[in-house]
Parts: sequence; C-alpha cells; structure tokens
Amino acid sequence: MRNKKVLVVDDELEIAELIKDYLEEEQYDVEISTDGAECLLTFREYQPHLIVLDIMLPGLDGMEVCRKIRSESAVPIIMLSAKKSEIDKVLGLGLGADDYVVKPFSPREVVARVKAQLRRYDQFSASEKKEITSSKYKEEILTFKNIEININAYTVKVNAKHIELTTKEFEVLRFLAVKANRVLTRQQIYDHVWGINEYGDLNTVTIHIKKIRQKIEEDAAAPKWIQTVWGVGYKFVGAEQ
Repeated sequence: MRNKKVLVVDDELEIAELIKDYLEEEQYDVEISTDGAECLLTFREYQPHLIVLDIMLPGLDGMEVCRKIRSESAVPIIMLSAKKSEIDKVLGLGLGADDYVVKPFSPREVVARVKAQLRRYDQFSASEKKEITSSKYKEEILTFKNIEININAYTVKVNAKHIELTTKEFEVLRFLAVKANRVLTRQQIYDHVWGINEYGDLNTVTIHIKKIRQKIEEDAAAPKWIQTVWGVGYKFVGAEQ
C-alpha cells in the first residue's frame, strides 16, 4: 500500500488530520479537503487512489460530491456520517459509495476499511474499473412533459434548460415525482428527506416546496406541477411520458 494516495474530506479539520495521521503511519500519501467544492478540485489535481468522504460538508454536501466523482471515476469512496439514516439514503439513492463508517469511529477501523477497498479495487483490470463506474452511475430519468428529472445525476431540466436545485430541494422533488399523482403528507416528505430520527419543523417542507415551485413552475402562485392538497399535503401532477 506504500505511496497509495488517499483524499480525506471532512469539514472538521481535527477529524481529517486524525485520519491522515493514522494513514500516514501506514505509508499512505494523504491530502485533506474541508469543503465540497475544494474536494472536487483536489480530486482532479491529486488523482487519489481512494477517497474518505464525509456527508456533511459546507457548499456541496458529500452526496453531491460523491455523485460528481462517480460520474467520472470508479475510485473507491468510503463515506463518513454521524447518522446511520444518512448512510441509508446514500445507499438507497445508488450514488456509488463503496463502503461507509458511522461516527464516532476508531481511526484504525477507517485504516482497515481503506486497506480492504484498495485491495479489492486493485484486483480489477482497467476495463473492469470503467465498467464499475458506468454501472454505478446508470442514469434513471423521469420525464413529465417539459420536465426531466435525472434521479442519479441529481439534475433537473425544464424546457431543456438546466435548473439549479439544492440537494434537499432535489430530494423533495424526486420523492414527489417518483410517487406522481399520489398525495404525500408533510410528515412523509420530511421523514423521507430529513430522516425519521430527525426532529424539526414541518414548515421546512413548506419552505422547500415554495422554493422548488419558484424554480420549476411557470407561475409559482398557480402551480401546475406541485399542487397543494389542503389539509393533507402535496402531490406532483403529471403523467410520465
């Protein structure tokens, strides 16, 4: 494993440096990033053999970073999270993470996972690594008339124009669209997007719906796609074509 390059991404510098110290003891070459945008730049310049990636990052979160990296590389990605529900979401969305560790963790556990993933990855040929990338990043697109929602790419187009949504906005829209024409309560939406173990204000859902409407609707005051069912919740209206 000598001279293998590992990129450690965590907004808590103390955690990133702790992992780095343990990896360097094992003769790994280690770089650190503390936010999502910086991570992507470092990834492309540093070309690591493996990435240890925290989910909670400023700017682009870890799920978005994982999605972007997986679109161009099969490099092993080990996700870090303080919440098991977030890891479940990463796996459920098929973003392409190879392994995960839930905080708090032993640094030696992270080192062991890094070694295991690198051994597994080194067994693949170049063509197999390319196939890993393509299979982990298979596109799944929902089309509703003039709206296109790419499930794995986390992208939305309206009238062929790319619409910028935050990760949480996309997840709300995705959940509604996957269950098109079904009424979903605010509690159901909140539990799916933020996690059933989270405690928060359900008005968060209302605020996100409002922001999504402002971005995808022709008239946010008279929404066509995301309709309110008074006293119950919301539904995404539209026959998939």
